[in-house]
Amino acid sequence: MIELPTISQDKAQKVKKPNWLRVKLPVGKEYANVRKIVDQHKLHTICESGNCPNMGECWGAGTATFMILGNVCTRSCTFCAVATGRPPEYDEAEPQRVAEAIKTMGVKHAVLTSVNRDELKDKGAEIWYQTVVKVKELSPETTIETLIPDVKAKWDALYRMIEGGQEVVSHNMETVERLYRRVRPQAKYARSLEQTRLTKEAGMRTKSGIMLGLGETQDEVHKAMDDLAENGLDILTLGQYLQPTKMHIEVAEFIHPDQFDAYREEGLKRGLKYVESGPLVRSSYHAEKHVDVPI
Repeated sequence: MIELPTISQDKAQKVKKPNWLRVKLPVGKEYANVRKIVDQHKLHTICESGNCPNMGECWGAGTATFMILGNVCTRSCTFCAVATGRPPEYDEAEPQRVAEAIKTMGVKHAVLTSVNRDELKDKGAEIWYQTVVKVKELSPETTIETLIPDVKAKWDALYRMIEGGQEVVSHNMETVERLYRRVRPQAKYARSLEQTRLTKEAGMRTKSGIMLGLGETQDEVHKAMDDLAENGLDILTLGQYLQPTKMHIEVAEFIHPDQFDAYREEGLKRGLKYVESGPLVRSSYHAEKHVDVPI
């Protein structure tokens, strides 16, 4: 395969970010409206906590990805901007507040995610279930994607998380197998694959995401695609990793948009049903399109 252009980290330190990584500033009436509703309901969004580069575009369209179970994670992944530590007790009224916010916003497709709550016996599964149920009760026409965490092989928790009536269940691999110890030190590549397989076997539409630019090779990305396809994945998102702070793992390279296009084609050839691939693609980017992917 022809190697397409990248920009090394050494070079990136001497020049500005590539043109294909320019991000629109969050502005506009709809953005302000979403900001107001999120604040009024005392909610967290991964858009903010994760420093998502698409916040301006998505909020400007009147959509947001809500993060439940607080904004402190028990994991310490080296890529993630979400705070890590010992979370406070979760709020049992949160499912109702999320549902009311989604109804007020008139969201047609809602994305829900959460921090890892490893200290909880059920990994937060009951709050997950109740949130999906409450959203469906107040907004029965709203479709839902749940981007769920690693449940550490607590499969009863997994099944509770995914039985509320959501249309898409996502669990991000984040990176290739070789880089797991450095990028996701408290996770296991094989375990995340098994979580995807069991989710598919439960009859769900499955989705995952991988960040590029952490030092992975093309062969490793292709292998990850094969592994995911073999374990029942339907939808894959591929995006450029961007270092949120100096305390996080550095970008190894900036992947050219042409390479993202090539990966999209490879993913489809390897059995995935839908691949969203581009420098600024994140897990919930264009998520409303993924509801229609056949299962």
